[in-house]
Amino acid sequence: MATEGGGKEMNEIKTQFTTREGLYKLLPHSEYSRPNRVPFNSQGSNPVRVSFVNLNDQSGNGDRLCFNVGRELYFYIYKGVRKRLIDKSRVTCVKWVPGSESLFLVAHSSGNMYLYNVEHACGTTAPHYQLLKQGESFAVHTCKSKSTRNPLLKWTVGEGALNEFAFSPDGKFLACVSQDGFLRVFNFDSVELHGTMKSYFGGLLCVCWSPDGKYIVTGGEDDLVTVWSFGDCRVIARGHGHKSWVSVVAFDPYTTSVEESDPMEFSGSDEDFQDLLHFGRDRANSTQSRLSKRNSTESRPVSVTYRFGSVGQDTQLCLWDLTEDILFPHQPLSRARTHTNVMNATSPPAGSTGNSITTPGNSAPPPLPRSNSLPHSAVSSTGSKGSIADGAIASGVSKFATLSLHDRKDRHHEKDHKRNHSMGHISSKSSDKLNLVTKTKTDPAKTLGTPLCPRMEDVPLLEPLICKKIAHERLTVLIFLEDCIVTACQEGFICTWGRPGKVVSFNP
Repeated sequence: MATEGGGKEMNEIKTQFTTREGLYKLLPHSEYSRPNRVPFNSQGSNPVRVSFVNLNDQSGNGDRLCFNVGRELYFYIYKGVRKRLIDKSRVTCVKWVPGSESLFLVAHSSGNMYLYNVEHACGTTAPHYQLLKQGESFAVHTCKSKSTRNPLLKWTVGEGALNEFAFSPDGKFLACVSQDGFLRVFNFDSVELHGTMKSYFGGLLCVCWSPDGKYIVTGGEDDLVTVWSFGDCRVIARGHGHKSWVSVVAFDPYTTSVEESDPMEFSGSDEDFQDLLHFGRDRANSTQSRLSKRNSTESRPVSVTYRFGSVGQDTQLCLWDLTEDILFPHQPLSRARTHTNVMNATSPPAGSTGNSITTPGNSAPPPLPRSNSLPHSAVSSTGSKGSIADGAIASGVSKFATLSLHDRKDRHHEKDHKRNHSMGHISSKSSDKLNLVTKTKTDPAKTLGTPLCPRMEDVPLLEPLICKKIAHERLTVLIFLEDCIVTACQEGFICTWGRPGKVVSFNP
């Protein structure tokens, strides 16, 4: 991770950063998105969101960007809010069902999700429901009506607010994260629970799928990003880099496999370039260095690398690399020079399928190796010293790493941690919404140390490739496009970061 200097450097807003692909630079045209008004209520204003839509239009210009700051811009005429008969709690997430032009899914802070069809009308009275299916901590209802009406389905998931959901790339599975700290993955068509995961602490706020649908990344109030294997139904890594709640996680589908070009390669920020030589010497014990130094006469192997990013309420952007030594820890090092692009991969590489490293869901996963992204100061030349240093890092990452959930709750109010703005809260009516739902068989306070929530020392710990302060207000948007990265913050600043080689010069 990029080393952080004094207070001035930590508070400085970055306008560029460097990774192994090259230089990412803030484009000047992002200045046009600067708000020029005073918010009506800056303390309680809603988060700024950005959405990209591709339209088939005769002009040949299919990409359009529309954003709203205050009352300056409307996409359609505002006619007020109608009386809400279906759910009176706030909406937390809205997405179209993949492969459908008429179905969309809406999540609420009440913990309910509703499936709508734009071709069907909503009734004039509150709907009545009948149970369709139920399982552990979830239930699905249909409308009791003589004619088809909206909503088509009502999902009740977990306890507390349903903060976000995401469809798998093939549209068959649905991942949901809730304020109760659980990730739940459903088969959307058969309405069956595929797997679950519990956060280290607090609620989960965001979720995303890898481009090939093999991995899910979540972020939340434990300040961590967590990587969950869809095939194995277990946590395979955690990432520590944020200093406050993680608000958005997203995979970068355009930077998913990077060749190892040199054992001394630089894969950090531009400020860390002076430490390159020292960093390269100390990397001799890492898996990545072993790959590059195996034999100078052989062609160097290529590691499968997933790139994902995260932004948080600490105003920082973090980029992460999920490498082959984390994904396949028990695999022998490959000598073949094969380039794997996960965007086009439809099945796992030969010899590296999920079954070869699968751990049964009802047993604790075996201890996994640390990421090669750990700081070089933690790497030791001897096995005994390495294990001691490894344990020290695991315990030093966060003070609550060794606490039980009850201890953490007791000490929560004594810590001066940045918990000023919650992205979600438990609805006051959440206790009533689960009267028909089968109560969870797992006590959330006893999940620590189980496959649902392994301890910090039981899974690899990722360090961010870069971690940069890019705004003065908490960040709310992270979108990866082919030629740029788009971010936005609570103030309304929408920034575009040009990718290496994609920056176009702008004349004033």
